[in-house]
Amino acid sequence: MKELYRQIPKIDRLLAEEVFSGCNTALLTEAIRQEIELLRDAIGRGEMQGIDEEPLKAAILRRYGEMSRPSLRPLVNATGVIIHTNLGRSPIDPELFEEARAVATGYCNLEYDLEAGRRGDRYTHTAGALRELLGCEEALIVNNNAAAVFLILNTFAQGKEAIVSRGELVEIGGSFRIPEVMAASGAKLVEVGTTNKTRIADYEAAIGEETAMLMKVHKSNYAIEGFSAEATMEEISALARERGVIDYYDLGSAYLPELPWGLGAAEPSLPKILRDPPSLLSFSGDKLFGGVQAGIILGRKPLIDRLKKNQILRMFRVDKVTLALLERTVLAYRRGETEKIPVLRMLFATPEQLRNRAEALRKRLSIPAEILDSQTYVGGGTMPNRKIPTVVLALEGDPQTLEAAFRARRIIGRIENDCFVLDMRTVEEKDFAQIVEAAEEIFDGH
Repeated sequence: MKELYRQIPKIDRLLAEEVFSGCNTALLTEAIRQEIELLRDAIGRGEMQGIDEEPLKAAILRRYGEMSRPSLRPLVNATGVIIHTNLGRSPIDPELFEEARAVATGYCNLEYDLEAGRRGDRYTHTAGALRELLGCEEALIVNNNAAAVFLILNTFAQGKEAIVSRGELVEIGGSFRIPEVMAASGAKLVEVGTTNKTRIADYEAAIGEETAMLMKVHKSNYAIEGFSAEATMEEISALARERGVIDYYDLGSAYLPELPWGLGAAEPSLPKILRDPPSLLSFSGDKLFGGVQAGIILGRKPLIDRLKKNQILRMFRVDKVTLALLERTVLAYRRGETEKIPVLRMLFATPEQLRNRAEALRKRLSIPAEILDSQTYVGGGTMPNRKIPTVVLALEGDPQTLEAAFRARRIIGRIENDCFVLDMRTVEEKDFAQIVEAAEEIFDGH
């Protein structure tokens, strides 16, 4: 065993090997150290009879490549879930990204007033486009909707009461709980109603001298059905105006054009909500709005101005990349170019279009596959429990084996009725080449 340890090549000698020419020395050194450590462990376990440097060099090169490769990588979403939080939520259209590229890769007037020649406000750019698109008084962008909720509560209800229905004390992904966020912000939670029924009279009875806000929260990821009732935002806003408190709608997700598949009956559109706007509302930029991750706050200008003066805002502010991408998304809406919003493009695709897409992909595959009608979800906590029609391509073979094999090639499908399927609602033509290449590798290997 001691002889084997002595046969392990020195790091300096390995660094000088021709096969490693062009490699970064620091990164290569770490790769060599890690592989040598594995080699020492194998010798200690009695698993080595001799030292062969060629497999060692190959292992070092593989590790070097893994260490050089970014962990955040593109993949094909074939799950059918359009707003898939685990897969990055809303994709950005390449054309809109190209429009924002110059801003993202160079200097820009982020906080510079070109007309006045002095320091400006980073929030005026996208806020102006939102005002013109939605007709709201003012807008403010923070890094996500959780930050928007915290900032609003901290600014207007710190040390005071915020009234919320018991049926809306939500928990979403990552254990984000409304009661805990309210406590962290300094607001005092006042629960009203019951889990399944809350009436406007419950809010009215709870208002006291310490009440600062009436808050409505989007029921993300769940729905209350059957023997149930809830106060509308219009009722809450009217009561808030009457009693001189702030009304705030944590909308979570927001959309503009009327949605297909009867989804509009589940949740109102942003234009409908803004016909009688609450004092403040907030939503995520990367859900049904179809943009980049951001918390978008709309509301009365005096209230937005107070939010801007809260020192916490600096912790939640967004950078030039987020603002540039979000503004391009807003401008696409203004120009009526909703086809440049990938989330909407996928959502509005008809079953006939999806079937044609599935047939086009099947023709390029050299493996057995069946086109089937199915159902999927919007995802991202939006439209909970609301199924929408879709078309899938079911591949022949063991579903668990196929799922793992495609996943290893960065194609994420799903198992349905004991079949591995690729859902055409989230698979687009640009994904075909990667799917075909993966299928050839997988099935040729069999």
